[in-house]
Amino acid sequence: MEPAFVSYFDYRSFAPVLPPLADGRESGRHAVVIAGGGPIGFAMALGLARHGIKCVVLEADDSVCTGSRAGCVTRRTLEIFDQLGLAEPVLRQGLPWAEGWSYFRTTEIFHLQMPLDHEAKFPSLVNIQQCYVEQYLLDRIGEYPDLIEVRWQNQVKQVHSHATGCTLDVTTPQGDYRLDADWLVAADGARSAVRKALGLRMLGTRYEGRYVIVDIRMKSALPPGRRAWFDPPSNPGATLLLHKHRDDLWRFDYQLRDDEDAEQAIEPANVLARVQSHLELMGEKNPWQPVWISMYAASCLTLESYRHGRVLLAGDAAHLVPIFGVRGMNSGIDDTHNLAWKLAYVIKGLARTELLDTYTAERRFAMHENMRHASKSCEFMAPPSPAFKLMRGAVLGLAQRNQWIRSLVDPRQSSAIGYPQSPLNGANHAVVAGAPAPGDNLPDAPIAAAGPHLSTLLGPHFSALVFDAASAAALRELETGNPPLRVIELAADGPAARRLGARRLAARRLGARRLGARPGQVTLVRPDGHVLAQLSHADPAAVRRALQHCCEAALT
Repeated sequence: MEPAFVSYFDYRSFAPVLPPLADGRESGRHAVVIAGGGPIGFAMALGLARHGIKCVVLEADDSVCTGSRAGCVTRRTLEIFDQLGLAEPVLRQGLPWAEGWSYFRTTEIFHLQMPLDHEAKFPSLVNIQQCYVEQYLLDRIGEYPDLIEVRWQNQVKQVHSHATGCTLDVTTPQGDYRLDADWLVAADGARSAVRKALGLRMLGTRYEGRYVIVDIRMKSALPPGRRAWFDPPSNPGATLLLHKHRDDLWRFDYQLRDDEDAEQAIEPANVLARVQSHLELMGEKNPWQPVWISMYAASCLTLESYRHGRVLLAGDAAHLVPIFGVRGMNSGIDDTHNLAWKLAYVIKGLARTELLDTYTAERRFAMHENMRHASKSCEFMAPPSPAFKLMRGAVLGLAQRNQWIRSLVDPRQSSAIGYPQSPLNGANHAVVAGAPAPGDNLPDAPIAAAGPHLSTLLGPHFSALVFDAASAAALRELETGNPPLRVIELAADGPAARRLGARRLAARRLGARRLGARPGQVTLVRPDGHVLAQLSHADPAAVRRALQHCCEAALT
């Protein structure tokens, strides 16, 4: 008898969309077409909408995704979601966690406790199934009917790229058609039809390890966190991960052994027997029900370039990483935050087309950082050779007796990545140790004067953070020019600041300390929240040069 799968999500099916055609071709021309919905395509559409840029999203499926898939979002992603207007529902449905436990067979050998940043607006990590994320993005898209059109059951079949744009062949259940676009963003996942149509190949490493994902519903008093077992009796010779979600939902990721047949291993009866075996090992006796089963193989792959003429690739269409450390969807969301403002500025004539080349320069650097950390985790979780297995066995054995070696067992989590070598980076005149350098993510901090946190003051414009009234006055003239700039005064001293009251003044001073602020300093911030330059004083000409350098993308 087949197991009875349960559902926890109200899936809605969307009808196919076929636009008005003349001889099989859509009239007119789109500024941007996004191939692929999902979290990356939808986030890209919302990112463009913040800048007033219209787009069409072509999604091959008829609904949001099934199953947990990318099941965790990071603080950096939450900051981006906050800019897009959907952090609140994600936090409401998501389950924050800051602990992890690692076991060798049945013995705990490492307890991870992530340092808490009580000044940050968001938790470090939040478990939430991808279907919820996609639905919240889609709900937000519904608030931009004049800027974003989503066409369900529209599959890109062929791409013809030329000097001034792209022509796409699209198939739907109601018929095929052709459309034209100035720009195409490929966000159509690991099996990208756009990447295939362009004949692009990813480079890197494909790991032999195969993993089964199982979502189940079960009541349990276990606290949230990441649990990892190495060589447990329920999965001898392999590994198993377990994460808790809200609403009594749990996600298992377990590795198949080399001698297991994948087709047999994915059979529901075999999967559920292994889950039951592990629950018994944990001492869990409550009844449970399966929700979803899938399988994946780990890879560390990337394209050499994420821009090919008028085609830009993002997320899994551009790069793939193993799930260890929640770097997949989160890095794709960061791709869109980097790309959206650059593409919008080019379309508006605020920047040269060459600015888009820095998308590859910056995000490939971030991708190689992700791949470096993910490879280490993957090689430990699923050793690719007998030598790696021998090394892991030694580490696991020693970890039971040696405190100092236990941290090697931790599959490290994703963290925000800056661009220290970006061609956009301007001057760095910061003199306070620990101040963010050009390319760094701007550290968030409570700012009581204008909102709960500094990140709430940022927007789809450049920001000039200043720390005294005189500096703010000196730069106000630039707010009426292009590219768009907003001057944000964070003065922590003087009569105006003292009128804030003790608590608000303390919060403002805390924000200034986090930025390494001093009187006269100007911290220039890009629309994506990365520091552009640290200037020693509020010189309008110097600020103008830094903005001009960025938008002209003076590549070196």
